[in-house]
Amino acid sequence: MPNFCAAPNCTRKSTQSDLAFFRFPRDPARCQRWVENCRRADLEDKTPDQLNKHYRLCAKHFETSMICRSSPYRTVLRENAVPTIFDLTSHLNNPHSRHRKRIKELSEEEIRLLKQQKIDEAYEQEKTNPESADNDLQNPASEEGGDDPSKDDVPLTQEERENKDYLKSLFEILILMGRQNIPLDGHGADEIPEGIFTPDNFQALLEFRINSGDEVLRKRFETTAVNLAYCSQAQQKQMLEICESCVREETLREVRDSHFFSIITEEVVDLAGEDHLPVLVRFVDDSHNLREEFIGFLPYEADPEVLAVKFHTTIIEKWGLNMEYCRGQAYIVSSGFASKMKTVAMRILEKYPQAVYTLSSSCALNIWLAKSVPVLGVSIALGTIEEVCLFFHQSQVLADLDNVISLLFQNSEERGKELKDVIRSHWTGRHDTFEIIVDLMQALILCLDGINESSSRWNTLVAGRAHILSSALADFDFVVTIVIIKNILSFTRAFGKNLQGQTSDVFFAASSLTAVLHSLNEVMENIEVYHEFWFEEATNLATKLDLPAKLPGKFCRAQQGSLESEVTPENYYKEALSVPTVEHIIQELKDIFSEQHLRALKCLSLVPSVMGQLKFNTSEEHHADMYKNDLPNPDTLSAELHCWRIKWKHRGKDIELPTTIYEALHLPDIKFFPNVYALLKVLCILPVMKVENEKFEVGRRRLKAYLKNTLTEQRSSHLALLNINFDIKHDLDLMVDTYVKLYPDKAEFQEEYLSSNSSDVKEET
Repeated sequence: MPNFCAAPNCTRKSTQSDLAFFRFPRDPARCQRWVENCRRADLEDKTPDQLNKHYRLCAKHFETSMICRSSPYRTVLRENAVPTIFDLTSHLNNPHSRHRKRIKELSEEEIRLLKQQKIDEAYEQEKTNPESADNDLQNPASEEGGDDPSKDDVPLTQEERENKDYLKSLFEILILMGRQNIPLDGHGADEIPEGIFTPDNFQALLEFRINSGDEVLRKRFETTAVNLAYCSQAQQKQMLEICESCVREETLREVRDSHFFSIITEEVVDLAGEDHLPVLVRFVDDSHNLREEFIGFLPYEADPEVLAVKFHTTIIEKWGLNMEYCRGQAYIVSSGFASKMKTVAMRILEKYPQAVYTLSSSCALNIWLAKSVPVLGVSIALGTIEEVCLFFHQSQVLADLDNVISLLFQNSEERGKELKDVIRSHWTGRHDTFEIIVDLMQALILCLDGINESSSRWNTLVAGRAHILSSALADFDFVVTIVIIKNILSFTRAFGKNLQGQTSDVFFAASSLTAVLHSLNEVMENIEVYHEFWFEEATNLATKLDLPAKLPGKFCRAQQGSLESEVTPENYYKEALSVPTVEHIIQELKDIFSEQHLRALKCLSLVPSVMGQLKFNTSEEHHADMYKNDLPNPDTLSAELHCWRIKWKHRGKDIELPTTIYEALHLPDIKFFPNVYALLKVLCILPVMKVENEKFEVGRRRLKAYLKNTLTEQRSSHLALLNINFDIKHDLDLMVDTYVKLYPDKAEFQEEYLSSNSSDVKEET
């Protein structure tokens, strides 16, 4: 829906130009100044919130010094910006016309006061900033183009229109390639015989459009040699960057309107040979829906301090988000990257204490903890488990595994049936992953050995892969690692499962953390006793698999020639695995569930179903203090919470209590509880809270689909954003105008080219 300018005698709207339109400010004093300068009597009785929501002023009504471009895609006003340029007389030339925006007539006294006010403001500005007058004389034009806002838009020449149409065609092709996940390069250099010119996918689509009747492209390229590239790779990259930024800006605009958001990163991915971090943003939109959207890739840096700086800089400068409104951060990482991303989280927390460091709802707590353990053997075990799961899903050998499971679990058919169902899912992301791999160990090794021996049934590639995986599983170091990790993480399994449950489960899980930490501390105090039981279980499993208990080969090679007393396998794994793992998990739980995080989770008692379970005897005021500055009316919070409790305590018999934040946010009368609404919005964007409506979590699913369906060497951060956010609207005119402003030299060259072509045609005629 287009935006219309609210200024009198101004008929501009957003669909007719690339002018920026600005909302009326929410600040009452500044909003009053805008209304007074507009001279519209019908706006005087409206509240700042109503004006902010429904009325706009275009950039033509502001001095150029009041407008700044934070990037080519964002135009913002300075904090003290006030509109001063208005046409208050042109309607007098046509006194019989009807005006929807009626101008308020001022008395002589009001005119005198306005003049005096302007003189005082000018004096104060000159007094506080004496260099501003000289700067205005030296640089009267704004960065946006140097035109006087009071002048009318200059009409485009024929050459400029043709050039814009040509650029539009190029942008349309790039957007199509992104949406359909078509790589820019059609062939590798080694696939093309020497001496043969083969166009890439972009050029092929250009030629197709020309042959299909695109007159703009035909006219542009009719005299170009057939073996020349229509659009260089450098130009393609520049245009793709603009496409990416414009599409991202549509999402970021909604995030800014929502104010509060959380940042989430997925596991590091390889894009054409370089490591990148996928970044998602979580926020509540205008329709009260919690959404998680993909907003781009961030190049990964090996140095955590450099990564933290670049991460912060990209978010606030390149993407234009105000980190003061960030209320949560979560990082899903692969093994080996956890400590570096934790450094990033700590650096952001130092600058923005309310950006709570949490777990992501899309990752099971036990898997997250296992990936963060700084023990190489654990990282190797996790990688092996992932490869085994992938092998059985891709190689069509699940039927063979089913037969082996049926054979081994004859005395426990129920568990066997459960395992058959589990192996058909992505079981490596479950809370009980290590329990599953321990139960499946014998079946997996027998099945893999059978595939390796049946070379006539399976091709060489499958049989060879089965042999490698069987060797990795049939290793005592792997067996000990998974058994010990399984037993340590058994103390956090129920706690983690509740964190991914219903809202009430999350609330009560926050209260059980103390008990979990107490149990782990007890384990640490009696680690020798616990480790003895764990190691005995590991040796029993190894005996069942015909594996001898031994020290890791790497350790034995390092100890050759040592005069020290021999180390037993049991003592080695206690010091190298059990002790550091328990210590690390205790510390990680304390870090990820900080006091601030737990206080936020305690506020979940605002959800009516949780209130009901607590017999409506709750005290959110104490825990909600951390969000006091986020509330519209903090002084009335206590009274409002009392009314909220009474509303649900004395509800009708046929009224059910809302069980989730999503249901509470969509209540018809939630607008009468503005503080409660604000608190619920902030709580649901915490990354630990799951997205109740799956259709608003498409960003993560589309990201995974793109990575799964695209070859590593063909992945592009620009095309990925277009593909993942294919349903976001795009403004071709904005893209073209941005390109012309950023690369004027190329635009001038194209216009000269078109102009010379026109002259040649005239001469031939």
